Amino acid sequence: MELIDTHCHLDVEEFAADRDAVLARARANGVSAIVVPGVLADTWDGLLSFCASAADLYPALGLHPVYIAQHRDAAIAQLAHRAGEQRLLAIGEIGLDYYVEGLDRMRQQTLFEAQLEIARSCGLPVILHVRKAHDVVLSTLRRIRVVGGICHAFNGSLQQAAAYRELGFRLGFGGMLTFERSSKLRALAQALPLEDIVLETDAPDMTVAQHRGERNSPEYLPYCLAALAQLRMLPEAEIAAQTSANARTVLRMDRYAQ
Repeated sequence: MELIDTHCHLDVEEFAADRDAVLARARANGVSAIVVPGVLADTWDGLLSFCASAADLYPALGLHPVYIAQHRDAAIAQLAHRAGEQRLLAIGEIGLDYYVEGLDRMRQQTLFEAQLEIARSCGLPVILHVRKAHDVVLSTLRRIRVVGGICHAFNGSLQQAAAYRELGFRLGFGGMLTFERSSKLRALAQALPLEDIVLETDAPDMTVAQHRGERNSPEYLPYCLAALAQLRMLPEAEIAAQTSANARTVLRMDRYAQ
């Protein structure tokens, strides 16, 4: 089976001591590709260098809304330059976060729109971070059309899911599916068309129930697969094949590999 982790921060400090070993275990568990999204301009060089070390690592660069206070004005120009000069799979992780208190919503919106414009001009998909802001994000995406992408850690409604689908997006599901208490999310994963779903870990965050309280890891993606297969009452191989095909299509991964 082929598994694609469409959202994994394997470049961060939490993996500094054993990154190679984690990657080896993920590959041994069937993870054949990992998308590594950027969140801060200061981390982009390290992320790109890491992803250049292996063909199954795919880089995305972006300015994460939660770190709005750390983003310098020059970062947008830097992102535009890198997107034009370097091979990126996507622009991301970008979006709006209305859940965390104290984040400047107007500046979030300005940065979000600027990054969408870069994605549009370069023909790149985007990887979205959205919390408590789906309607605003969807409205923005209707104004600034991009080629599509992934709404990571999706937790919206069926109606919002359909709106993302119409805009060319797929929806990311990960470790929270493994918790029985995530009843709303699990019901959503059952109801959505399987063609709309991609798998992710968001490691080192949002770990699976089997490793509660521990650092999350891309090697745990099979637990997410198993949870989705159980919810859908389908063989794991069928779920793996469809979600991987979804990821390859929406992120244009085959074009990147050429």
